[in-house]
Amino acid sequence: MSKFCFVLRPLSLLLAAGLLMPVADAQAQRVSARDRDRITVLETRMAAAEKRYTDALALVDAADPKGQGEADAALEDMEDVLNDCVGQRGCQMGNLLATYKRLLKGQADAGDGSDDELGIATGPVLADPDHVAPLVADVPEAARAAQLLNDHRHAFDEMVEYNPAVQAGIRRWLTDMRPALLTSYENYANLRQVMWPEWEKRGLPEALLFGIMAKESNGRVHANSRAGAAGLMQFMPATGRRFGLGPDGTGFDTRYDARSAAEASAAFINERMRGLNNNIEMALAGYNGGEGRAARVFRESGGQSFWTQWSYNEFPAETRDYVPMVIAAAWIFLHPQQYGVEFPKVNAQPATIRLAKSTTIYELTICLGSNNTRDGYMRVLRNMNPRYQADGWIPAGTVINATTRIAGLYNRYCVSGPRADLARTLITADVNAAIIRPQAATLHGSVAVGDISSAQVTPVAVAPAPAAATTPAPARSTAPRQHTVARGDTLNAIARRYNCQVPQLARANGLRAPAYALKPGQKLKLEGCR
Repeated sequence: MSKFCFVLRPLSLLLAAGLLMPVADAQAQRVSARDRDRITVLETRMAAAEKRYTDALALVDAADPKGQGEADAALEDMEDVLNDCVGQRGCQMGNLLATYKRLLKGQADAGDGSDDELGIATGPVLADPDHVAPLVADVPEAARAAQLLNDHRHAFDEMVEYNPAVQAGIRRWLTDMRPALLTSYENYANLRQVMWPEWEKRGLPEALLFGIMAKESNGRVHANSRAGAAGLMQFMPATGRRFGLGPDGTGFDTRYDARSAAEASAAFINERMRGLNNNIEMALAGYNGGEGRAARVFRESGGQSFWTQWSYNEFPAETRDYVPMVIAAAWIFLHPQQYGVEFPKVNAQPATIRLAKSTTIYELTICLGSNNTRDGYMRVLRNMNPRYQADGWIPAGTVINATTRIAGLYNRYCVSGPRADLARTLITADVNAAIIRPQAATLHGSVAVGDISSAQVTPVAVAPAPAAATTPAPARSTAPRQHTVARGDTLNAIARRYNCQVPQLARANGLRAPAYALKPGQKLKLEGCR
C-alpha cells in the first residue's frame, strides 16, 4: 500500500484545507442559513467520497477486481460535488483549486530541489508528465497525478542515447509501424505475468524487454525467421542451446515458451552487458549482429560508443537499424502519452481452463467471439499455450492457460449452446463434402443430358457397351499409402485430408501427443485412412 499512502495524504489535506475549512465570518454573514446547510451537505458528500476512495485503494492494493470500479465511482462522486459547488452560493471553489495546486507543488519541493524533480527538462531527455507504467493496474487520475511526483525520470532514459537515429525509429513506430507496435503491446500484456519477473529479478529494464520483443516478433510466440531463429525473442538454435532452450524430449521446442525465452534473453543480455561495460547499444548489437562481432568492435574501439563512426560502420545494415528501433519501441513504452499513444487496455489476469470436451484453438477462437478485443482471442490462446497447434485437437480434461475473461467466455459460449455447436460445425467442415461427384445415372438405357434441376430431360441413346474383358481387374493394393510432409503441414490437417483418425495416424508413425511434431520431407504412413 506504500504507493497509495503518498496519494491519500495530499487528498486528505486538500479536503481539510479546502472543502472542510470553516467559512470566514465575513463570508458567513453574506450566506443564508439555507445555503450554509447546502454547503454542509456538500462537505459531507465529499468526506464520504474520500472514505470510499480510500477503501477502494485498499482493494486495488489487495488485487481485488472491485477496487478499480469503486475508486472510479468515488472520483465521480467528488466530481459531482465540485460541479454542485460551482452553482452553490458561498461554496469556495477557488480555494479548493488553489489549495490542491499548492499541495502538489509543496510535495515536489520536498524532493532534492533539483529541476529534475519538478520535471523541468535539462537536456534532450524529456520526462513524460503523464506517464504511468503501462502495465501497472490502472489507478484513478487523482492518484496518478500525485504518484508521478516520485517518478519523473526512468532509469532506462539515462542508460541509452536519445539521438536522431532513435527519433527516426520512434517516427517509424508511430506511422507505418503503429499497428505492429499496438499489437506487440497487447501480446506482451497477456504474457507479462510470465516474462517480466525473469527480467526484474536480473535487474534489467522492462522497457528493453518490450523493445526487443516488439522488434523481433511483434509478440508472436510461434514466429520463425528464414535463418532459423524462433520464438518471441528469436533465438537461433545454437544460442538457444547455450542458454537452455531447444527440444525438451516431448517434441516441443522451448524457444517457443514465453517464460523460458524471457529467462534466456535476460541471461544473454546480462552476459553481454558485463562484457561491454553495461553498454545497452553494444549489447543489442551483439544480440542481433553476433556477440563475437560486438565484443571485437568494443575491444578494438577502446570501448567507444556504438554511435561512433568506426564502431557503427563495423556492423551490418540490419544491426544498424535494429539497435535504434529497439530503443525507440522501449522509449514509447515508457512515454506513451508524450507521443499521443494510447495503448490498448488488456484484461490479463491469468486463469486456467479445464476443457469440458476435446477442442482446438481454432474452435475456441470461434466460440469465444471478440468480446472487448480487436482481433479476438486466438493469438492470446496460442501465445499462452505454445505446445498446441492451432488446428490440433486438445483432449477433454486438459488444463490450458487463459485469462479470467477468456475463462468466463468459455463457460458461457464454448461448453454447450448454439455458439458452441456452430463452432464445432465450422471446425469439422470438410471442403471435399462440397464437391458433387459424377454418377452413372441412367434412364432406361439412356443418359440424362441437360439441367438436372429441369423437369424435362432429353434422353439420348447410349451405344451398347463392349463385351467385358475376360481378364480380371487387378486387386487393389493393401499396402499403406504415404504422405510427404510439406512445410506448414499439421497432423490434424493431414488426417482431415485423407479421412483418418488422428490417434491411429499418430501411432502408426510414432508421433507423440500433444505436439505431434512433423518435419518437412518426412514420410507418413496413412494407415487407417479411407
